[in-house]
Amino acid sequence: MMRRRTTLLTGCTALVLALGATACGSGDPVTAGGGEGQSLSGQTVTVAGVWSGSEQKNFQKVLDAFTEKTGAKTAFVSTGDNVSTVVGSKIEGGNAPDVVMVPQVGVLKQFAEKGWLKPLDEKVKSQVGGNFADVWQNYGSVDGTLYGLYFKAAHKSTVWYSPAALEQAGVTPPTTYDAMLENGRTISDSGLAAFSVAGQDGWTLTDWFENVYLSQAGPEKYDALAAHEIKWTDPTVVGALTTLGKLFKDKQLVAGGQKQALNTDFPGSVEKVFGPKAEAAMVYEGDFVAGVAKDQFGKDIGTDADFFPFPPVGDGKAPVVSGGDAAVVLKDGKNSDAGMALVEYLASPEAAAVWAEAGGFLSPNKKLDLASYGDDVTRATAKSLIEAGDSVRFDMSDQAPAAFGGTKGTGEWKILQDFLRDPADPAKTAAELEKAAAKAYGN
Repeated sequence: MMRRRTTLLTGCTALVLALGATACGSGDPVTAGGGEGQSLSGQTVTVAGVWSGSEQKNFQKVLDAFTEKTGAKTAFVSTGDNVSTVVGSKIEGGNAPDVVMVPQVGVLKQFAEKGWLKPLDEKVKSQVGGNFADVWQNYGSVDGTLYGLYFKAAHKSTVWYSPAALEQAGVTPPTTYDAMLENGRTISDSGLAAFSVAGQDGWTLTDWFENVYLSQAGPEKYDALAAHEIKWTDPTVVGALTTLGKLFKDKQLVAGGQKQALNTDFPGSVEKVFGPKAEAAMVYEGDFVAGVAKDQFGKDIGTDADFFPFPPVGDGKAPVVSGGDAAVVLKDGKNSDAGMALVEYLASPEAAAVWAEAGGFLSPNKKLDLASYGDDVTRATAKSLIEAGDSVRFDMSDQAPAAFGGTKGTGEWKILQDFLRDPADPAKTAAELEKAAAKAYGN
C-alpha cells in the first residue's frame, strides 16, 4: 500500500530524538536494548518481508537506526506476497534470512510448527511484556511460546469519508451501524452514492464481514470461529451475513451497484471517494486508506479526508479489527543472535518512533509517544488501537490457513465475492464457507 511520508530529521539530531543520547555520544556501539554491551560490528542481519516501495524505504530507516545503535549491518529482501514459499525455499537452499517480518498469524504458526523459529529470548520477552497488550503477545505465541514481536499494525475498523460530501448531504459521522446506513441513503438522495466497495479484492470483503461479525456476535464467538472451533454454519455467521447482505444489495448504498463493486479494486475504491471525479462519499477499509488518499490524490488528511470508527451493530460494541507484521527469528539464519538483537530493538518505542515519524505506520507499542506521529488523524487511529487493549482482534482471515483465508479466487475471498454478487441466501453462503473451511483446516 502507498503510505504517507514525511521527512525524517537527519544525522545525530534524529538519533538523539529517536534512540536517546547513547546512539550519538562516544560513538561506541551499544546493544539493541540500549545498555552498554558487546558490539555487533562486522555482522550482517538479513531481514525478509513483504514490504516494497515506500514501506520498504521507511523500514530501512528503522534498520539504519539499528545499525547506528549496534554497528550491525542489515540487508532487506522483499519476498512479495508469498512470504511462506520464499522463506521455505531460502531455508532449503541454505540461505535462510535471520529475521522474517511475518504478515499473518497463520503463517507464524506454520513456521513454528515446521520448527523454523527460535523462541524469543528473555530480553525480548521483557520488552514485549512491558510495552504490548496481552493480546499482541498471544498472537505472537504458539502453544504458549513467544515467537513473534508485532512491530507494525493496521487498524481495520475505520470508515473513511469526504467531509464535504457529508456536509453537503447534511449528515454527521454516525455512531451506530443502522445510522451509517440511514446516513448513506440520505447521501444517495443528495446525488452521490454512499459507499465505494472494493469487491474485486476479496480480502476487503473478509474485512467487512469481520467487523460486522465481531460487533454482532462478540469476541468469544469471533475467537471460536477464527480457530474453527465453531462451524461457519453457526447462526451467528448467518446473522452477520444477513446484516452485510442488506448493505450489499441496496443500490442506494453501493456505488454502481454490485456489478461495479465486483470490478473495483482497493485503490479504485479509494479513488471513487477521493479521486478527481467522486462517485461515493465513504469507503470502508483500514488506516492505510489515508496513504492512498494523500499520496495518489493529494488529499489533506483531516480536512479533505477523515474517518470515523466502524460503528457498533445492534446491541454490540464497536469492533476493533487489526492486522500486523510480526518479527520472528529463524533458527537457520547465519546471524540469528544478531537477529534476536534486532527484534529486541524493534520491541522498543524508540524503533517504532523512527517509522512513526516517517509516516504510513501504526504501532501496537503502548509506550510509543503519540506525538511521534505526524498528523492528528494518524494519532487518533493509533490512540484508538492502543486504547482498545485486549479487545483488539486480529484479522480473522489472516489467522486461517491461506487456502481458506488468503488466496485469490478461492476460499473465503471467492465465496464472499459470490455473496456480494447475490446476497439473497446467507445460509447457503455460510454452508459454502464451512465446506471450504473444513477442507483447509483439515477438520
